[in-house]
Amino acid sequence: MSGDSTIEDIREQKKQQLQNETDDDSASASADGVGPAEPVYVNGTDELTSTIDEYDVVLVDFYADWCGPCQMLEPVVESIAETTDAAVAKVDVDANQQLAAQFGVQGVPTMVLFADGDPVKQMVGFEDEGTLRSLIEQHS
Repeated sequence: MSGDSTIEDIREQKKQQLQNETDDDSASASADGVGPAEPVYVNGTDELTSTIDEYDVVLVDFYADWCGPCQMLEPVVESIAETTDAAVAKVDVDANQQLAAQFGVQGVPTMVLFADGDPVKQMVGFEDEGTLRSLIEQHS
């Protein structure tokens, strides 16, 4: 049982470290109105709301580590984050089941595009990069 506790402690420390790095990146990126160049991992409703409020266009990727299509989508969302003005938020559905339920996520990957704080499009399953770029451009 103590081994489980240690693993959880390490996970929490790593999560906090990644969050601190993400906060630093987000602060510098949002100052010029451009989303961060890397996906932002959010944990919970407050973090997601903050991210949606901070950027004009946000693509939220609801994913699971065990999901094959989610893994195929990973380089696509990284490219979107790096090369567009949109912010990309990633939500682990296993760690954030209530948040996933709040958005009606029943399958992964599910992506929700927000523009000016409002959800404008929800997509379930793998989407190609061209489709996602086109949607982001329509709402930028």
